[in-house]
Amino acid sequence: MDLFSQTDWPKALKPLIEHYRGKQHPLDYKNQYQLLVMVILSAQDSDAHINKIAPGFFKKYPDMKALSKANSEELTETLSEVRFHSNKIAWLQEIAETLQEDKNIPTTMKELTALKGVGRKSANVIMREAGVSAEGIMVDLHVVRVAPRLGIVTEKKDANKIEKQLMEALPKNMWSEIGMAISFLGREVCRPTNPKHNECILNEVCDYCNTNKN
Repeated sequence: MDLFSQTDWPKALKPLIEHYRGKQHPLDYKNQYQLLVMVILSAQDSDAHINKIAPGFFKKYPDMKALSKANSEELTETLSEVRFHSNKIAWLQEIAETLQEDKNIPTTMKELTALKGVGRKSANVIMREAGVSAEGIMVDLHVVRVAPRLGIVTEKKDANKIEKQLMEALPKNMWSEIGMAISFLGREVCRPTNPKHNECILNEVCDYCNTNKN
């Protein structure tokens, strides 16, 4: 680990950011309203599952105004297969009642995390996709796995602590893209088991790769 603690991470991670720059989040959304709803629904569920049910949901509730008029029974019919759907329906109803219209969806960390069901991870995703200035780094389950493997952070489990360490290690102009870039690397290459070291764009600087070479 000592060797990698001396790594120039802003320089080392630049190729990764360039590789994934601007690539849309795996949630198949069409606008900010859809992204907000899907981010909330995808918590402790899979992006693929939410992508599957989203078209039917948005056909019934195409915008925040329509969602604000829906009752719990109607929403349950469409979202019953979503994990923890009862809580998520309650959150969406409160958000819709509060915001009323799509144009009122906020894009700052403070305002987004004030919404029910929106934590820092979700807020960072929404802000990145909206193209606004980053106030943090998106840390999902993939980043929680990959960042400690790289050696850029010492924390191995707590997403908030990992985010803080990443923010300390990297300049602000990298914050918006680096979370999703590491996430995509985790989805495509640095899998939980049998990571594809030979295909990894960061294999020369990765602590885990260099410790586990065959």
